[in-house]
Amino acid sequence: IASTALLALCSTGAFSGLAVEAGAGVCHATPIYAGHSWHQATFRLNVAGSTLSRYLRDLLVAANPDLSQQALPRKAITHLKKRSCYVSLDFEGDLRDPARHHPASFSMGNGCCVCLSSERFRCPEPIFQPSLLGQAGPGLPALAFRALQKMPETLRTRLADTVVLAGGSTLFPGFAKRLDKELEAQCLRHGYAALRPHLVAKHGRGMAVWTGGSMVASLHSFQRRWITRAMYQECGSRLLYDVFN
Repeated sequence: IASTALLALCSTGAFSGLAVEAGAGVCHATPIYAGHSWHQATFRLNVAGSTLSRYLRDLLVAANPDLSQQALPRKAITHLKKRSCYVSLDFEGDLRDPARHHPASFSMGNGCCVCLSSERFRCPEPIFQPSLLGQAGPGLPALAFRALQKMPETLRTRLADTVVLAGGSTLFPGFAKRLDKELEAQCLRHGYAALRPHLVAKHGRGMAVWTGGSMVASLHSFQRRWITRAMYQECGSRLLYDVFN
């Protein structure tokens, strides 16, 4: 049993930092110091990969009325999202200028051909602007800033030095640059000009939690934390509390 945020940090060799996770179900910004999560400074966004897939399907049906929901199965939409979508560094500007839409056509494998235009960068945008889905509250960059802001001043700079991206929804082209840009803007806007967050965006970050887990489980110090079948049968479920607390 372990914190996914901590495991994401461990995948980079760090035990202190800010984990910014964007997976299939939710996004989190979680400060970690010396291997411990600061729950009171952790923020959650209920927009992530599955939400974006549904949003892309709605965008495609709105742009192509001849398409039916049945012609766009969930697995095909998810594949299309991963293959074609990207994060805009200037969303409003790109939206206004059709010359910047970079249209592309894709075969869905069921005889259906789909043309994407602005949908390519509109799909991931709710992570940065949840209001596009009718959700109140700020996007992920603002939540990452709030997580740093709630930390003690003595720890803030150290955590900002290691802002680790993790999860499949951080793999959109342009995601890291946009988050970096907006996180820095948040620091300047709120009077934290001296705080210079440093993003760590490794190529394998989609599997960062699994990678971190395998690294932690291979440490010599971890071996005493295994619970064997024999131990569990002897002590029962209370053993979980004895070991993990």
